[in-house]
Amino acid sequence: MKLVIAVIRPEKFEQVKKALEAEGIIGMTVTEVKGRGEQKGIALQFRGKAMPVDLIPKVKIEMAVKDADVEKVIGIVRANGRTGKPGDGRIFVSPIESICRVRTDLEDPAEL
Repeated sequence: MKLVIAVIRPEKFEQVKKALEAEGIIGMTVTEVKGRGEQKGIALQFRGKAMPVDLIPKVKIEMAVKDADVEKVIGIVRANGRTGKPGDGRIFVSPIESICRVRTDLEDPAEL
């Protein structure tokens, strides 16, 4: 199994979530986060003055998926989270060593 972490624009979250659900990817943990990347923040206009905003609001989606589904999940996030502008986000994939269910003490990832 793999842990797929996608950091995307907040306005794209519902579209990404619906596309994942349509493909049977239901389980996810979602966190509102702030960060910056290549764009190094933005400048907003407030009362006629430019106000630099260093950290941009993003949504982080964490999903434990089967190895066979990783490329499908990446494709869904890319297709539905993209605007074509800087700041669209990143996708990280890491191996999962083990998964334990709290309620039942189940440790077999195939059963999850």
